[in-house]
Amino acid sequence: MSAVKPWLTIVGIGADGLAGLRACAREAIAAAEVLVGGSRHLAMLELAMLEDGGHEHLPRERIPWPNPFDAGIALLEARRHRRVCVLASGDPMWYGVGVKLTRHFDMAEIRVITAPGCISLACARMGWAVADTEVVSVHGRPLEALHPVLVPGARVLVIPHDGTTASAVAALLCSRGLGSSQVTVLEHLDAAQGAGNGERQMSARADAFAHQETAELAVLAIEVRGRVHAPFHTRVPGLADEAFEHDGQLTKRAVRAATLSALAPLPSQLLWDVGAGCGSVGIEWLRAVPRTRAVAVEMNAARVVLIHRNASALGVPHLQVRQGEAPAALAGLPAPDAVFIGGGASDDTVFEHCWAALPDGGRMVVNAVTLEGEAALIAKQARLGGELLRLSVQSARPTGRFRTFKAARPVIQLVVEKNR
Repeated sequence: MSAVKPWLTIVGIGADGLAGLRACAREAIAAAEVLVGGSRHLAMLELAMLEDGGHEHLPRERIPWPNPFDAGIALLEARRHRRVCVLASGDPMWYGVGVKLTRHFDMAEIRVITAPGCISLACARMGWAVADTEVVSVHGRPLEALHPVLVPGARVLVIPHDGTTASAVAALLCSRGLGSSQVTVLEHLDAAQGAGNGERQMSARADAFAHQETAELAVLAIEVRGRVHAPFHTRVPGLADEAFEHDGQLTKRAVRAATLSALAPLPSQLLWDVGAGCGSVGIEWLRAVPRTRAVAVEMNAARVVLIHRNASALGVPHLQVRQGEAPAALAGLPAPDAVFIGGGASDDTVFEHCWAALPDGGRMVVNAVTLEGEAALIAKQARLGGELLRLSVQSARPTGRFRTFKAARPVIQLVVEKNR
């Protein structure tokens, strides 16, 4: 058992303020020597204490959380020897300050007291099961992150960036042919009615949404309705080739699906997509499994532009793109869990650099279409083991008045796991 005692308490506060706090949260605030929080939280607490006649029980040192965020961590580090209480909105472990602080400080030093978060409250108001609801935050993030979840029948909660997000989301839905979707804005959840900023709901179809600006403290609830072209929006690897802008440098649909299957993405894992072309493999890696990461490395400047456009259009704007020629362009990147090399299989320098960067258990998938690439992969498979495949795809094409199957160039694929 750890001998360390918690000195840092993180208290979640709802829109109902001090009145909604549990006894343990009130006790933590009263026992604190230092109180840190947003200016809104500190003002809310002081007002409540004044009304209760207990202002003298507030800690003498009350500090607004500084900007940038890391300055707040340094502030807390300097007060380790004191009882510190940090105030947060709602559930501190939902995209909140609690998540960031628990990454920095040992959990033996921390106590977290949660309040109902906006997601639970929004689902309660809408009558939705939390487990069946998609949640996307666009606070400080691109709106394009919504693309993968905007499918008919979905129920989506959106954490907005500001008061203009609701109208931007409505416009996005209309642009996708989903104008019949119902958009509900839930403002100031759990705030007392009759207050200046009491809880309020507004609901309208996306194509009739007339609210240009809403409260910043809001959650958007979307019931997605309409029709979309499924092959463009499924998360199953193997999007239609037409879903990508490309100049011909594209891992085709059937081969791409087989490639993603071989790469076997898992949450939190990082892919290096080397010689990314239009970015299709890295994009599908991110779409397939939540919380994955990917870096697309491409030397051609025009293709780098295509990668950025494809990543935004297909809902993964967080794809990291690095322009440059491998292996030099790989310098400084965090170690990958998987590597895909879609071109230049005969370049031993790139292969060996990537192989050396892989940790034990890491996966390498290399595709080749040339005889030289095939020879290189045969030699590597003899040395390293793994599986060597020849992928051949034929599709029906017109031949005069009839149809026949036309074969695409076969692809040789090496799939190998690193085990020392």
